[in-house]
Amino acid sequence: MQHGKYRFIAGFLALPLAIYAIFVISPFLQAIYYSFTDWTGLSPDMKVVGFDNYVRLFQDDVFWASVGNSVTLLLLLPVVTLSLGLFFAFMLNVGGRRRKKAVIGGVQGSGTYKILYFFPQVLSIPIVALLFQFAYNPESGALNAFFQAIGLDTVQPDWLGDPQLALWCVMAAMVWANVGFYVVLFSAGMSSIPKDFYEAALLDGANRFNTFFRITLPLLWDTVQTGWIYMGILALDVSAFAFVQIMSVGPGGPDYSTEVLPLYVYQKTFRDGQAGYATSIGVSLLIVTLVFSAIVMRLGRRERLEF
Repeated sequence: MQHGKYRFIAGFLALPLAIYAIFVISPFLQAIYYSFTDWTGLSPDMKVVGFDNYVRLFQDDVFWASVGNSVTLLLLLPVVTLSLGLFFAFMLNVGGRRRKKAVIGGVQGSGTYKILYFFPQVLSIPIVALLFQFAYNPESGALNAFFQAIGLDTVQPDWLGDPQLALWCVMAAMVWANVGFYVVLFSAGMSSIPKDFYEAALLDGANRFNTFFRITLPLLWDTVQTGWIYMGILALDVSAFAFVQIMSVGPGGPDYSTEVLPLYVYQKTFRDGQAGYATSIGVSLLIVTLVFSAIVMRLGRRERLEF
């Protein structure tokens, strides 16, 4: 058994590793190669231009605007989404009033609330983006109609047409679309935490605030860390592209206020026929994603708690 162990392991890993190399590693390597060319994306003819595309990146104001918007989403979207997910999950599982048969418990009807919170996950991204686009309409949208109904006729923002508001409006739609998933995910994690921990803490005089930061969050930290990385990647990938592409003016406007890296890659490839330059932007996006994941994994490292 010991003599043939490594051949046995290699035999099982050979096919999965070959598939991964062909369909994952190979496209990455091809993209890096294309980033050093002037490929148009429409013709097989191309020539190597060295680092010209990367030099052009540093001189491209639109690229830096898209980097700023993507970094804003990267920093704020996980914080807001996960914080709301943790808060709602805690209230649904631990935040209810004390009952006779249990020291702790969730709010009444918590099962129904979980279904309602999860409902946006059933909808596709284009549907969610269109719903919010209709709600933000300055003439017939629900938000401005609400302000009119409560007597604020002078408060009629052009939500997606104002460079100061557009990105925040897109971010709000992304939060609404994703927070329900984390409510259910964190609820599942909280349900596995022994109730004895909460009961002992409450008997010792701890309040809900203390139990959350001393019991719930440390025992859910691995789940939170994974969710943080996932939300960060979501802020940089096709999800951000879809919301901006559908909701924003331009898309990417006004005045590049919602331009994000995935959208800029798409525009340079299919609108401008500059696939070589677009792949250099894609390589930059890959580097940002890897750096973000490494930072989260490094800063979030702590001793594993078991129960």
